Amino acid sequence: MKTTYKIITLISLAILLLSCNRNGDRADGYGNFEATETVISAEANGKLLFFNVEEGDVLQENAVVGVVDTVQLSLKRDQLLASKNTIFSKSRNVLSQREVLMEQLKVAKIDQNRIENLLREKAATQKQLDDINGHIDVLKQQMKSVETQNAPIVNEVKGIEVQIQQIEDQIDKSIITNPVKGTVLVKYAEPNEITSFGRPLYKIADLDVMELRVYISETQLANLKIGQEVTVKIDGAEGMKSYNGTISWISDSAEFTPKIIQTKEERVNLVYAVKVRVKNDGSLKIGMPAEMWLNQ
Repeated sequence: MKTTYKIITLISLAILLLSCNRNGDRADGYGNFEATETVISAEANGKLLFFNVEEGDVLQENAVVGVVDTVQLSLKRDQLLASKNTIFSKSRNVLSQREVLMEQLKVAKIDQNRIENLLREKAATQKQLDDINGHIDVLKQQMKSVETQNAPIVNEVKGIEVQIQQIEDQIDKSIITNPVKGTVLVKYAEPNEITSFGRPLYKIADLDVMELRVYISETQLANLKIGQEVTVKIDGAEGMKSYNGTISWISDSAEFTPKIIQTKEERVNLVYAVKVRVKNDGSLKIGMPAEMWLNQ
């Protein structure tokens, strides 16, 4: 009887220990890794003359990865430059007329001043002064007329200059420059294909630092704060693999637990989303499940 009781007691203690271990092994949050994915699209129309992008490549910021054919744009720019020079020649003719009138006006004003002095000394007549005043008025009207003729020419030149700037901007955008450092996830185009404005070329994401989005209950919320250090665990070949993580964001509103994480019974619970930044050693992948453990 004593032996039977001893066996029952040992079994009860074992069950209790296993139960405690299971509770202790429960993580504080579950979720999946994410990364900010950026789709790089074409900003010009034409043939991809050069496109050096492959899936898995690590691209640096501002690296030139492709070129779209710019021959037609260059020809159009040359045509606009020729038109601008032609219009400038018209403007130069008009401005030369204006310069001649300005010189004539300068001489006329000198004569006007001389006649006014002679008139005060009664060595000139009023008619002479009236004639020179009339001549000055005519010259001023002619200058206004010339300036009026030049105004539309100037506006036309400005319009062409704007078109040239637009063409040069399109030529600059024909050079495909990678905007952010990261790893190429998906490649959508190949060299020698015809591309168009807005067509996706490749998708890139910075995988050096990943974000684990986990969900916690309202009771856990008081134990978390932005900047807090936590432990992140993933399944490894030899058991769980641990990483240091930092909480970077905590949602200010509750939501229903995502189906991909919790059991059917727990999906109706309201939880809060939390993001944990984790430095990637190359093992972390987008969509990989992981656990968050609060450091005690």
